[in-house]
Amino acid sequence: MSLEYRLEDRFTPSPDCSCEICRSFCYRPGWWTVEQASEAMLAGYSNKMMIEISPDFKFAVLSPAFKGCEGLIAINEFSKAGCTFFFNRLCELHGKSIQPLECRVCHHSITGMGLKCHLEIEKKWNTSEAQDLVVNWMELTNFWVKLQNAPDFLKSANGKLNYNKD
Repeated sequence: MSLEYRLEDRFTPSPDCSCEICRSFCYRPGWWTVEQASEAMLAGYSNKMMIEISPDFKFAVLSPAFKGCEGLIAINEFSKAGCTFFFNRLCELHGKSIQPLECRVCHHSITGMGLKCHLEIEKKWNTSEAQDLVVNWMELTNFWVKLQNAPDFLKSANGKLNYNKD
């Protein structure tokens, strides 16, 4: 029998810092835990999310979107636009329960903890319960309709995703 654990209990938040290094972490969206993503959806942020697909196309992660990629698949071309929640060098989610755990852990003085946190979050997303949330988000945001109207480079992942589109 495996004991369930909350990632928030394993990874404590870093101290607040607004140095250039720490602010640069805010530019690329960090990952929510599955529970945080669900809470963000309930709070009305579904339209500011995107899905990131695992390299093997076996699972997806709901994360804050790159600006311009809201409601779609994460595409590298949009990554330079930054996180949709990052305005005027400040995070709209900072200090809230839905500030992504991965963002809370990143800090200029802590090396390696961000990667450990990322890998633990990834494990939690690679579950059937988490993928049910992804499907729920796809239905809520009309993902498949948007994908049909998207540029061809976004559509290329369509045939590789293992989700029910009907």
